[in-house]
Amino acid sequence: MAIVYSLILLVIVIFFLGIRIVRPTHRALIERLGKYHRFAMPGFNWIIPMIENLVPINITEQMVDAEPQEIITNDNLNARVDAQVYFKVKEDEASVKNSQYNVNTYKYQIVNLARTTLRNIIGTLTLKSANSERGKINSELHKTLKEETGNWGIEIVRTELKEIDPPKDVQETMNKVVKAENEKIAAVDFATARETVADGEKRASIKQAEGIKQARILQAQGEAEAIKLVNEAAEKYFIGNAQLLRKLQALETALEDNTKIIVPSESDLVNVIGDLAGVVPIRKKKTAESKNEEN
Repeated sequence: MAIVYSLILLVIVIFFLGIRIVRPTHRALIERLGKYHRFAMPGFNWIIPMIENLVPINITEQMVDAEPQEIITNDNLNARVDAQVYFKVKEDEASVKNSQYNVNTYKYQIVNLARTTLRNIIGTLTLKSANSERGKINSELHKTLKEETGNWGIEIVRTELKEIDPPKDVQETMNKVVKAENEKIAAVDFATARETVADGEKRASIKQAEGIKQARILQAQGEAEAIKLVNEAAEKYFIGNAQLLRKLQALETALEDNTKIIVPSESDLVNVIGDLAGVVPIRKKKTAESKNEEN
């Protein structure tokens, strides 16, 4: 009886020792005595203790840093280059097996492959072109890694070129060039703005001169009309009577200063003024004494 209990206890212990739980982010390979035996999916799995071994494989997207390195560009300048590679192990059984049995430590291999590929790509470019063609470098790096890792059971998701730093003295020179270009652009913009302002002022001056010219023309036309009217009045009322015209002009000058002038009612000047205004002058009644004197 004790032997039976001992056997039951041993079975229970072996059962619990063989329990393996695989997370949803992993797939697993179960090896028996050093050989691949079966594929384990997420969830509950059981292996024979000390006979079988479960190897979990992460299938989520991962990132490795290619680590900074000095690369000599085509124009013989040392550039400090760093990149990152994003990848993941494909989740099917064949790919998971390839990631373990076709390559030794695929993360380490990806890093070294990326570094070698970067040296080959950037070594054919000048420092300036390498900085301006980052997209092209990323594309070539991604293409090469994808081709070289085709039987590793992994997928190269994307590559990112982190930095291409030139030597310090070259960087300072490049900064000066960029600063000079920016100052040049600013100077051109300022000159263009000043030219626009000057052009506007010129057009405004022309418009103002045209307005003054038009005003003078209108003033001259008005004066001409006034002279014409005066001439017509002179021809009508003062032909052969220059002395009377002179008096009227003197009267006009005096009236401009609001000067009061007494003009005799019997004067011809009164008659002229009345005719011009359309008014007949009123004569004063003779007094009794003046009548007697006449008699």
